[in-house]
Amino acid sequence: MDSTIGSQLQTCKPSNGMLGNPAQNGATILDSNAPPSVVAADATLGRHLARRLVEIGVKDVFSVPGDFNLTLLDHLIAEPGLKNIGCCNELNAGYAADGYARSRGVGACVVTFTVGGLSIINAIAGAYSENLPVICIVGGPNTNDYGTNRILHHTIGLSDFSQELRCFQTVTCYQAVVNNLEDAHEQIDRAISTSLKESKPVYISISCNLPAIPHPTFTREPIPFSLSPRSSNKMGLEAAVEAASTFLNKAVKPVIIGGPKLRVAKACEAFVELADACGYPIGVMPSAKGLVPEQHSRFIGTYWGAVSTSFCAEIVESADAYLFVGPIFNDYSSVGYSLLLKKEKAIVVQPDRVVIANGPAFGCVLMKDFLQALAKKVNRNPTAFENYQRIFIPDGVPTKSDPKEPLRVNIMFQHVQKMLSSSTAVIAETGDSWFNCQKLKLPEGCGYEFQMQYGSIGWSVGATLGYAQSVPDKRVISCIGDGSFQVTAQDVSTMLRCEQKSIIFLINNGGYTIEVEIHDGPYNVIKNWDYTGLVEAIHNGEGNCWTKKVRNEGELIEAIGTATGEKKDCLCFIEVIVHKDDTSKELLEWGSRVCAANSRPPNPQ
Repeated sequence: MDSTIGSQLQTCKPSNGMLGNPAQNGATILDSNAPPSVVAADATLGRHLARRLVEIGVKDVFSVPGDFNLTLLDHLIAEPGLKNIGCCNELNAGYAADGYARSRGVGACVVTFTVGGLSIINAIAGAYSENLPVICIVGGPNTNDYGTNRILHHTIGLSDFSQELRCFQTVTCYQAVVNNLEDAHEQIDRAISTSLKESKPVYISISCNLPAIPHPTFTREPIPFSLSPRSSNKMGLEAAVEAASTFLNKAVKPVIIGGPKLRVAKACEAFVELADACGYPIGVMPSAKGLVPEQHSRFIGTYWGAVSTSFCAEIVESADAYLFVGPIFNDYSSVGYSLLLKKEKAIVVQPDRVVIANGPAFGCVLMKDFLQALAKKVNRNPTAFENYQRIFIPDGVPTKSDPKEPLRVNIMFQHVQKMLSSSTAVIAETGDSWFNCQKLKLPEGCGYEFQMQYGSIGWSVGATLGYAQSVPDKRVISCIGDGSFQVTAQDVSTMLRCEQKSIIFLINNGGYTIEVEIHDGPYNVIKNWDYTGLVEAIHNGEGNCWTKKVRNEGELIEAIGTATGEKKDCLCFIEVIVHKDDTSKELLEWGSRVCAANSRPPNPQ
């Protein structure tokens, strides 16, 4: 059944029907009405784009103004259903759109030509790597300047204006350069629908002199378009399910592992349906944390090779069949290519493809359809989970510390754990927070996000802004290292302007700790800041903000009590001062293995 884009789009955390439209020659065809005989004054490109964004579920657009996008921004802010969130820089605007898309299912950002576009492109590349639909809109040159020999500002001094476009071609799934009103309607709609279908960012450049001009193709209310859901090849699906069920039903102790592509496939519920039916122990890859319910009776934790949750790797790697659903195997998730897995034991399910061991592969088979069909064919087999129960020993607890002694990171995360509920969400920055947050046990409904594939330090500040803006009913808890915070700190200012109430734990250990454990050097030591003083300066008496610097457990307990009590409606910034060598054991192990992978000598020629 088709679903209209007038309703809010969601990711697989909030389940949602897939949006799409029948394709012809690989392109999405969008319906449009015959143009009216009289063009209304507000039937403009700018209004059309604003209405389309609202239709697909965007309520907030993250922007940095520049002279090429000012008229377009006028039209976006004139749309009642759309709020403009002005960011301090383009990189953070892109990160914010990334964080927003993780919760709402789609995000949007607006910047100016080239200086803005090339600044935001790093964030767009990250969204591409994480399969997030982000509509990146750039205010472009005046239509009269295309095809001339003129040199414009905000360029590299050439009359060829295609540099920005060429840069975006590798990090977006569709690019539209709108410099003609005749096909602007088609280009905008095609770009947006492609982003939703592919779950990837798109690039839309709009000439600065076009947004305010009425045109017959832009009716006052854009005709809602619908995107038909994709479907599996029926014969391929049946064959894949038959082959997979035969393979799994022969196994003695199979396991099932969820991966990050569950999100893009919108298959989280189907995964749980299969997990309930099969009886296998359930694990998640690190970048899929939050996509699989950790309250499930057979959840055994994170599978991450040598740095897995205790007893998880032993069960997975000793299994005689493993079903990986939506995995990404890279050097980070494989801990420097050190996973003890055998291809002949694995079934790998991707969003539209199933590969069984060294044998057959089945294309045009959607993950959601496959998992639901397999749940009806697979035999229940709890053997591996029973083995897990025999060897499992409950987690140890950190050595008790004196309330006045210097704070340890493992003590800090004990207290973060107690803060989690269905009304919170966790954002984990690249670094040791990856490993410490991975060990948090998420209550039902608690959100969790981090950027593992791209791993861009500083991502979490913008992502916290965007995620918190998209779910105002949740309180976001962000764990950010001092080195990462120095990259993108400015947009704490935007959080204050938006009256957000997130809690930021700034972990001050004096450097880039994750890089220290991969390869140490003087370049990993950073200049220490007075972080609470910086945030107070940004606050400048405007908005609700509370800061605290803590050095021991007693001060941390008091700070958390204040942040969750008296200051629950404030943006709370808690600077946690810890020893420079205080890291998780997982980072020590992971760092040494990634270092070994990075240090491999060239193969002999």
